[in-house]
Amino acid sequence: MMTDRNALIQPDKDQPATPIHLIGKDGLDTFVKGLSAPQRAALAAQKFEGGGYEHAIVPEGDGWFVVAGVANPESLSSWCLGKLGEILPAGTYRLATGDPGKALFGWASGQYRFDRYRSEAKAEGPRVLLARAVKAISPVLAEVAAVNLVRDMVNTPAEDMGPQEIEQRAEMLAKAHKAELKVTRGDALEREFPMVHMVGRAAARSHSPRMIELEWGDAKHPRLAIVGKGVCFDSGGLDIKPSSGMALMKKDMGGAAHALALASLVMENHLPVRLHLLVPAVENAVAGNAFRPGDVLKSRAGLSVEITNTDAEGRLILGDALARAGEEKPELIVDFATLTGAARSALGPDLPALFARRDDTAHALLDAGLEVDDACWRLPLPDAYREWLKSDIADLVNSHANAFAGASVAALFLDRFVPEGTDWAHFDTFAWRPVAKPGRPKGGEALGLRATWAMLAQRFA
Repeated sequence: MMTDRNALIQPDKDQPATPIHLIGKDGLDTFVKGLSAPQRAALAAQKFEGGGYEHAIVPEGDGWFVVAGVANPESLSSWCLGKLGEILPAGTYRLATGDPGKALFGWASGQYRFDRYRSEAKAEGPRVLLARAVKAISPVLAEVAAVNLVRDMVNTPAEDMGPQEIEQRAEMLAKAHKAELKVTRGDALEREFPMVHMVGRAAARSHSPRMIELEWGDAKHPRLAIVGKGVCFDSGGLDIKPSSGMALMKKDMGGAAHALALASLVMENHLPVRLHLLVPAVENAVAGNAFRPGDVLKSRAGLSVEITNTDAEGRLILGDALARAGEEKPELIVDFATLTGAARSALGPDLPALFARRDDTAHALLDAGLEVDDACWRLPLPDAYREWLKSDIADLVNSHANAFAGASVAALFLDRFVPEGTDWAHFDTFAWRPVAKPGRPKGGEALGLRATWAMLAQRFA
């Protein structure tokens, strides 16, 4: 968990604060000439050369100031102050010149800590950054809170983040924003969302499957559907994963976390849409009643699916959710899922794979991602690969037989459940950061969230 978000960025009212001088390599010599001999010696002793993420503490009178290296002091990225936000002593800071702009996000984001299970949590005061652009503070802090919601949920082990806990998160959002919450379980789930039921039916009763739906906003506004894969733990089912493959499977509900976080941004910012949030929440467990390779599943859309791999379960529950979303004829459907290892093989952990039916929607998401430093990469939906989903006995299989284009074929499976003509974007995201970067701690991570929010804010505002 992290310090109260509102304590990390404050309006600059000329209160006492330690200055931070941002210096690029080209401006270092000029800056150094204005320093005293002891100050130059302090810089030299700390081997400060103006490189990105370098910093030094420089004495001044009875106090000190910070010198930090950035690529371009005139155009700050979201992350250029991220390391400072993590490692400077607790206190209040301001930039010596200019305002932080996008760098506010990294400053606050980097102070996230997940210490729920530590007997002795690290106690330290916040590092506060002052900003004169007061109107920018609340939107940044809302995004930080949304990202940290994803981190908290993904970092939490499956025993404490099962379908019931995801439902509780949705219930908290509904109460906070006066939204309508509907949860379908049991016999009703089997009738209405048969693939969600089948995937989750082997789990213990405490982790029983459910479909979580939240609706908010004026019915006269454009309808926006947000869908998130909520597989709270993925053993692989009867096609069981090796232990190494299960090590991070607590994060297989990362799509649900992204969907809940994005919904919170939509509601907190009063975006003029009719929001429909859908989260199918299950555990893909092994038991005597687990679904099997070779089974044929019914779906809400009426399509039959032959199971060729029980470890390709996320696309099954998303199929039912996407079909339900499409019934309301939304202007746009966006889904998030930790869906395939193939996307990670292609793009690595930092870039979520984006699939979209419409070029203009894809370009808007890609451009928004670059603007807010949450880059995505578009992968194709090739018609030529649809034949790989053909089944001899059903309408389609859930996993193709060859090893090619796994992310695209999984997206093509989902495409079958989205009504024809509906604008739809799908993120195959990792939801995890294996190595820490400035402003971005190791562990659960939101990837594609801020890009999507920036696009939605522009499209619907």
